[in-house]
Amino acid sequence: MSGAAANDTIAALASAAGQAGVAVVRVSGPAVPEIAKRLIGRLPVPRRAELARFTDADGATIDQGVVLYFAAPASFTGEHVLELQGHGSPVLVDELLARLVELGARLAGPGEFSQRAFLNDKLSLDQAEAIADAIAAGSRVSARAAIRSLEGAFAREVEALVEALTRLRVYTEAAIDFPDEDDVDFLADGEIEGRLAAITRDLQALRARAAQGAGFRDGLRLVILGRPNVGKSSLLNRLARRETAIVTEIAGTTRDVLHEQLSIDGLPLTLVDTAGLRETDDPVEAEGVRRARAEVAAADRVLLVIDDQAGLTDADRALLDEIPPDMGVTIVANKIDLSGHAPGPETLGGRTAVRVAAIDGRGFEELTAHLKSLVGVEGDAEPAFVARRRHLAALDRAAEALATGHERLVVDAAGELLAEELRLAQNALAEITGRVSSDDLLGEIFSSFCIGK
Repeated sequence: MSGAAANDTIAALASAAGQAGVAVVRVSGPAVPEIAKRLIGRLPVPRRAELARFTDADGATIDQGVVLYFAAPASFTGEHVLELQGHGSPVLVDELLARLVELGARLAGPGEFSQRAFLNDKLSLDQAEAIADAIAAGSRVSARAAIRSLEGAFAREVEALVEALTRLRVYTEAAIDFPDEDDVDFLADGEIEGRLAAITRDLQALRARAAQGAGFRDGLRLVILGRPNVGKSSLLNRLARRETAIVTEIAGTTRDVLHEQLSIDGLPLTLVDTAGLRETDDPVEAEGVRRARAEVAAADRVLLVIDDQAGLTDADRALLDEIPPDMGVTIVANKIDLSGHAPGPETLGGRTAVRVAAIDGRGFEELTAHLKSLVGVEGDAEPAFVARRRHLAALDRAAEALATGHERLVVDAAGELLAEELRLAQNALAEITGRVSSDDLLGEIFSSFCIGK
């Protein structure tokens, strides 16, 4: 949104579309006071709910409902804001929006209210993103993490690192500018290296917490793979807690790819059940095998199901060889009800394995704990805040800059180069909160929001 665009007034439906008891229309911008006077006949008292008629150009009633006025800068966007709470009829909402456009507003684009809040310093960029994450949360855990981000939990930790980097840059650059001062001989006294190491540790800890938040936001895409009749569909049904897939003793029952969306202890999962990977003359089953291989390539991790009675067979090892080497694999040793083995984690073929019985659920508590550990969460812990992949990338760039800076300090004794790496680390962190951001980045972020937010 350009500076010129921010000077106009926008309007949009802020509640869900369709029929409902109440519909909320939000208006923001400099023309709000004049629009209010012409729409309801007066400028409401700020922050006080009032009953009003919403009228057309001839004074006829479009609708009647509650109106709330927030005078700038004490509003969500930092601009004058008017919220109109009318009846949840799509016809009435369309008529009201048409009247607002007639009075000088324009229809808002996706995320434009939140974007104005960010540009007017009401929210940091990660807080604005947390609004969208809270709306889209697929579990109670994800929703709570998003609210903590909205309240500034993530931003405060990032800002603390930025402040520590700022102080270190000041110290470093002072030493460069005044090399003859005894009290700033940073190459000799180890002060810089110690402070740099402390910042690096704090950054690593923040990266781990952010990875948890990103994991619970994005979830995991898990492909269930294995030879025919090892219990892949039974595993899917047990995790989904319903009969999603057909289970029989006939090999090749699963011909197509089955997708199941679910949440386990708040962790969103996409489970993909596939046809058994095997050579076949059946063209339908062959297409299922082809699709299975495509799903493996797009997965976050593969659950390789084996028959615990047979152990890890040559055929299972052949399947492992077909999985890309950089793909994580968890072996699920099913049918412990028949093998007699105890449930729980094991190591098979040098890989993590969990022994389970899909028929009665034994071992699934351990499997759930393992899946949560993949996103860095142990036990009943919850993520401290929500995070996105772009946040992780920014934290990684900051860590890389600090590592390079340490090398410049210790190996090259080059204070100027260290100062430059500290600046790059600062900029990477500032991208998270939006202190440093490009118009392209803002456009990409806010375009994913729903209209009215």
